[in-house]
Amino acid sequence: MRGYFGIGVEGISKEGNVGNLVRSAHAFGASHFFSIAPAVDIKAMRVSDTSGAFDHMPYYQYESVQELELPKGCQLVGVELIKDSIELPSFKHPLRAAYVLGPEMGNLSQDMQARCDFTIHIPMKFCVNVGVAGALVMYDRLLSMGRFAERPARAGGPTAPLTDHVQGLRRKVRSEKP
Repeated sequence: MRGYFGIGVEGISKEGNVGNLVRSAHAFGASHFFSIAPAVDIKAMRVSDTSGAFDHMPYYQYESVQELELPKGCQLVGVELIKDSIELPSFKHPLRAAYVLGPEMGNLSQDMQARCDFTIHIPMKFCVNVGVAGALVMYDRLLSMGRFAERPARAGGPTAPLTDHVQGLRRKVRSEKP
C-alpha cells in the first residue's frame, strides 16, 4: 500500500474500544497510534489488544489538541457525523494521513474539528462503536489505496489475475542506425 497513516482518538473513555481500535490499526498497518486527553489509562487496556500492538508501533499521547504533532505533510482527517462531512465512499484518502475519532458519547471537540483538513463520516443510520468506525475507515483506505484485482461484473471473485506493476513510464527505445 502507498503512503502511511496513523489513527487516534480524542477524549476516549472505554478501554475496550481503545484495545479494539489499536488492534485493528496494527492489523491494517498503521504507522502509529495516538490519543488526545484520554479519560482512561490507554496502556492499561492490553486485555482487549490481543495483538500486542503497542509493542509494534509507536504510541503518542497528548493532553490537548494544540499539543498534537503530526509529521510534515500529514493531513488530519476527522471521523465525525456533522453537516459538512464527506461520505466515506466518496472520499479520496490523502497519501499521508492521520485519522482521529471522537469519544463514545460525544463528538470531536470544536478545536479538533477546526484543526482537521477534512472531516468524513460513514453513511449509516446511526453511530457505531469507535473501534468499528475506525476499522471501517482503515478498510476503506486499504481498498482505495491498495492494489487488488478488479472486481468482476458478476458475483464471485476476480476472473483475471492482477497484472504486474510497471515502475515509471514505459519508454520506446529507438534503435541506432548503422
